[in-house]
Amino acid sequence: MINIAIDGHVGSGKSTLARGLAKKLGFNVFDTGAIYRGLACEFKEKGYKSIDENTISDFISSVEVKIFFEGDVQHVVVNGHDHTPNLRREEISMLSAQISPFPVLRDKVKDLQRHFAKEHNCIMEGRDIGTVVLPNADLKFFITASEEVRAQRRFDQVKDKPNSPSYQEILNDLRERDYKDEHRTIAPLKPAKDAIILDTSNMTLDDTINKCIEIINNKLN
Repeated sequence: MINIAIDGHVGSGKSTLARGLAKKLGFNVFDTGAIYRGLACEFKEKGYKSIDENTISDFISSVEVKIFFEGDVQHVVVNGHDHTPNLRREEISMLSAQISPFPVLRDKVKDLQRHFAKEHNCIMEGRDIGTVVLPNADLKFFITASEEVRAQRRFDQVKDKPNSPSYQEILNDLRERDYKDEHRTIAPLKPAKDAIILDTSNMTLDDTINKCIEIINNKLN
Protein backbone atom coordinates (compact mmCIF):
# COMPACT_ATOMS: atom_id res chain seq x y z
CA MET A 1 0.00 0.00 0.00
CA ILE A 2 1.09 3.59 -0.68
CA ASN A 3 0.73 5.98 2.26
CA ILE A 4 1.13 9.76 2.04
CA ALA A 5 1.32 11.75 5.30
CA ILE A 6 0.18 15.36 5.57
CA ASP A 7 0.88 17.28 8.78
CA GLY A 8 0.60 20.95 9.59
CA HIS A 9 -0.80 23.77 11.69
CA VAL A 10 -4.48 24.22 12.44
CA GLY A 11 -6.23 26.08 9.63
CA SER A 12 -3.44 25.41 7.15
CA GLY A 13 -5.77 23.62 4.75
CA LYS A 14 -4.57 20.06 5.37
CA SER A 15 -8.03 18.50 5.10
CA THR A 16 -8.96 20.29 1.88
CA LEU A 17 -5.59 19.48 0.35
CA ALA A 18 -5.87 15.81 1.33
CA ARG A 19 -9.30 15.53 -0.30
CA GLY A 20 -8.08 17.24 -3.46
CA LEU A 21 -5.06 14.96 -3.77
CA ALA A 22 -7.12 11.86 -3.05
CA LYS A 23 -9.55 12.74 -5.81
CA LYS A 24 -6.75 13.14 -8.35
CA LEU A 25 -4.85 10.04 -7.25
CA GLY A 26 -7.82 7.76 -6.62
CA PHE A 27 -6.73 7.21 -3.01
CA ASN A 28 -8.75 7.08 0.18
CA VAL A 29 -8.23 9.98 2.56
CA PHE A 30 -8.27 9.43 6.30
CA ASP A 31 -9.16 12.65 8.14
CA THR A 32 -7.45 12.26 11.51
CA GLY A 33 -8.87 15.51 12.88
CA ALA A 34 -12.37 14.21 12.22
CA ILE A 35 -11.70 11.26 14.53
CA TYR A 36 -10.64 13.54 17.37
CA ARG A 37 -13.64 15.77 16.73
CA GLY A 38 -15.95 12.76 16.68
CA LEU A 39 -14.59 11.73 20.06
CA ALA A 40 -15.05 15.31 21.29
CA CYS A 41 -18.70 15.21 20.16
CA GLU A 42 -19.27 12.00 22.11
CA PHE A 43 -17.39 13.36 25.14
CA LYS A 44 -19.64 16.43 25.15
CA GLU A 45 -22.78 14.35 24.64
CA LYS A 46 -21.92 12.15 27.62
CA GLY A 47 -21.79 15.28 29.77
CA TYR A 48 -18.37 14.96 31.37
CA LYS A 49 -17.68 17.97 33.59
CA SER A 50 -13.89 17.76 33.88
CA ILE A 51 -11.01 17.05 31.52
CA ASP A 52 -8.27 15.10 33.26
CA GLU A 53 -6.44 11.80 32.87
CA ASN A 54 -8.94 9.75 34.89
CA THR A 55 -11.93 11.20 33.06
CA ILE A 56 -10.40 10.64 29.64
CA SER A 57 -9.40 7.07 30.57
CA ASP A 58 -12.94 6.34 31.75
CA PHE A 59 -14.37 7.83 28.57
CA ILE A 60 -12.09 6.02 26.13
CA SER A 61 -12.57 2.65 27.85
CA SER A 62 -16.20 2.60 26.72
CA VAL A 63 -15.69 4.00 23.22
CA GLU A 64 -16.22 2.11 19.97
CA VAL A 65 -15.32 3.99 16.79
CA LYS A 66 -16.34 3.05 13.27
CA ILE A 67 -15.33 4.81 10.06
CA PHE A 68 -17.16 4.52 6.77
CA PHE A 69 -17.29 6.49 3.54
CA GLU A 70 -20.18 7.80 1.44
CA GLY A 71 -18.51 8.98 -1.73
CA ASP A 72 -15.59 11.04 -0.51
CA VAL A 73 -17.25 11.93 2.81
CA GLN A 74 -15.73 10.21 5.83
CA HIS A 75 -18.28 9.44 8.52
CA VAL A 76 -17.26 9.10 12.16
CA VAL A 77 -19.54 6.91 14.27
CA VAL A 78 -18.83 6.73 18.00
CA ASN A 79 -20.86 4.31 20.11
CA GLY A 80 -23.43 4.14 17.34
CA HIS A 81 -23.78 7.93 17.00
CA ASP A 82 -22.88 9.43 13.61
CA HIS A 83 -21.31 12.75 14.63
CA THR A 84 -20.31 13.76 11.10
CA PRO A 85 -22.71 16.77 10.80
CA ASN A 86 -21.22 18.42 13.91
CA LEU A 87 -17.51 17.84 13.37
CA ARG A 88 -16.73 21.36 12.12
CA ARG A 89 -18.52 23.29 14.84
CA GLU A 90 -16.11 25.70 16.53
CA GLU A 91 -16.93 24.50 20.06
CA ILE A 92 -16.17 20.93 19.00
CA SER A 93 -12.91 22.02 17.42
CA MET A 94 -11.91 23.71 20.68
CA LEU A 95 -12.94 20.72 22.80
CA SER A 96 -11.02 18.41 20.49
CA ALA A 97 -7.88 20.45 21.14
CA GLN A 98 -8.41 20.00 24.90
CA ILE A 99 -8.87 16.22 24.93
CA SER A 100 -6.45 15.23 22.15
CA PRO A 101 -3.16 15.54 24.13
CA PHE A 102 -4.04 12.65 26.49
CA PRO A 103 -1.96 9.55 25.63
CA VAL A 104 -4.77 7.01 26.13
CA LEU A 105 -6.96 8.84 23.65
CA ARG A 106 -4.13 9.32 21.16
CA ASP A 107 -3.32 5.60 21.33
CA LYS A 108 -6.92 4.78 20.42
CA VAL A 109 -6.79 7.05 17.39
CA LYS A 110 -3.33 5.80 16.38
CA ASP A 111 -4.57 2.20 16.29
CA LEU A 112 -7.43 3.25 13.99
CA GLN A 113 -5.05 5.13 11.72
CA ARG A 114 -2.50 2.34 11.36
CA HIS A 115 -5.17 -0.28 10.70
CA PHE A 116 -6.62 1.87 7.92
CA ALA A 117 -3.20 2.54 6.35
CA LYS A 118 -2.39 -1.18 6.20
CA GLU A 119 -5.50 -1.87 4.13
CA HIS A 120 -5.70 1.14 1.79
CA ASN A 121 -3.65 3.32 -0.51
CA CYS A 122 -4.30 6.45 1.48
CA ILE A 123 -3.55 10.04 2.26
CA MET A 124 -3.59 10.67 6.00
CA GLU A 125 -3.58 14.12 7.52
CA GLY A 126 -3.16 15.38 11.06
CA ARG A 127 -0.46 16.78 13.32
CA ASP A 128 1.77 13.78 14.03
CA ILE A 129 1.27 11.49 11.03
CA GLY A 130 4.78 11.63 9.61
CA THR A 131 6.50 11.73 12.99
CA VAL A 132 4.51 9.19 15.03
CA VAL A 133 1.60 7.48 13.30
CA LEU A 134 3.18 6.57 9.94
CA PRO A 135 6.93 7.18 10.32
CA ASN A 136 7.55 4.96 7.29
CA ALA A 137 5.07 6.72 5.01
CA ASP A 138 6.16 6.80 1.37
CA LEU A 139 5.96 10.59 1.25
CA LYS A 140 5.47 13.27 3.90
CA PHE A 141 4.25 16.86 3.59
CA PHE A 142 4.18 19.56 6.27
CA ILE A 143 1.68 22.32 5.40
CA THR A 144 1.71 25.73 7.03
CA ALA A 145 0.73 29.38 6.45
CA SER A 146 0.96 32.60 8.44
CA GLU A 147 -1.26 32.98 11.51
CA GLU A 148 -3.16 35.82 9.90
CA VAL A 149 -3.88 33.93 6.70
CA ARG A 150 -5.04 30.85 8.57
CA ALA A 151 -7.29 32.89 10.86
CA GLN A 152 -8.83 34.69 7.87
CA ARG A 153 -9.51 31.37 6.13
CA ARG A 154 -11.27 30.00 9.21
CA PHE A 155 -13.22 33.25 9.68
CA ASP A 156 -14.42 33.14 6.07
CA GLN A 157 -15.72 29.60 6.69
CA VAL A 158 -17.83 30.49 9.74
CA LYS A 159 -18.67 34.21 9.48
CA ASP A 160 -22.17 33.66 8.10
CA LYS A 161 -23.13 31.09 10.74
CA PRO A 162 -25.12 32.05 13.86
CA ASN A 163 -23.02 33.10 16.86
CA SER A 164 -19.81 32.75 14.89
CA PRO A 165 -16.60 34.00 16.55
CA SER A 166 -14.89 37.18 15.42
CA TYR A 167 -11.68 37.20 13.41
CA GLN A 168 -9.72 38.26 16.51
CA GLU A 169 -11.23 35.46 18.60
CA ILE A 170 -10.28 32.94 15.95
CA LEU A 171 -6.76 34.36 15.69
CA ASN A 172 -6.30 34.23 19.48
CA ASP A 173 -7.59 30.65 19.62
CA LEU A 174 -5.37 29.64 16.71
CA ARG A 175 -2.29 31.05 18.43
CA GLU A 176 -3.15 29.23 21.64
CA ARG A 177 -3.70 25.96 19.80
CA ASP A 178 -0.45 26.36 17.86
CA TYR A 179 1.43 26.81 21.11
CA LYS A 180 -0.21 23.77 22.71
CA ASP A 181 0.34 21.63 19.62
CA GLU A 182 4.01 22.56 19.37
CA HIS A 183 4.80 22.27 23.10
CA ARG A 184 2.81 19.24 24.23
CA THR A 185 4.83 16.43 25.79
CA ILE A 186 3.27 13.69 23.66
CA ALA A 187 3.80 13.90 19.88
CA PRO A 188 4.38 17.66 19.52
CA LEU A 189 3.62 19.25 16.16
CA LYS A 190 6.79 19.45 14.08
CA PRO A 191 7.88 18.49 10.57
CA ALA A 192 9.29 15.00 10.18
CA LYS A 193 12.98 15.10 9.28
CA ASP A 194 12.18 13.88 5.77
CA ALA A 195 9.03 15.98 5.28
CA ILE A 196 8.59 18.43 2.41
CA ILE A 197 7.53 21.78 3.91
CA LEU A 198 5.03 23.92 1.98
CA ASP A 199 4.03 27.44 3.06
CA THR A 200 0.65 28.10 1.42
CA SER A 201 0.23 31.71 2.57
CA ASN A 202 0.42 32.96 -1.02
CA MET A 203 -0.82 29.83 -2.76
CA THR A 204 -4.33 28.96 -3.91
CA LEU A 205 -5.72 25.49 -3.26
CA ASP A 206 -5.17 24.56 -6.92
CA ASP A 207 -1.57 25.81 -6.70
CA THR A 208 -0.96 23.64 -3.64
CA ILE A 209 -2.58 20.53 -5.12
CA ASN A 210 -0.66 20.87 -8.38
CA LYS A 211 2.63 21.38 -6.53
CA CYS A 212 2.02 18.27 -4.40
CA ILE A 213 1.04 16.18 -7.43
CA GLU A 214 4.27 17.22 -9.14
CA ILE A 215 6.28 16.18 -6.09
CA ILE A 216 4.38 12.89 -5.72
CA ASN A 217 4.93 12.00 -9.38
CA ASN A 218 8.64 12.77 -9.13
CA LYS A 219 9.12 10.88 -5.85
CA LEU A 220 6.91 7.86 -6.44
CA ASN A 221 7.09 7.65 -10.24
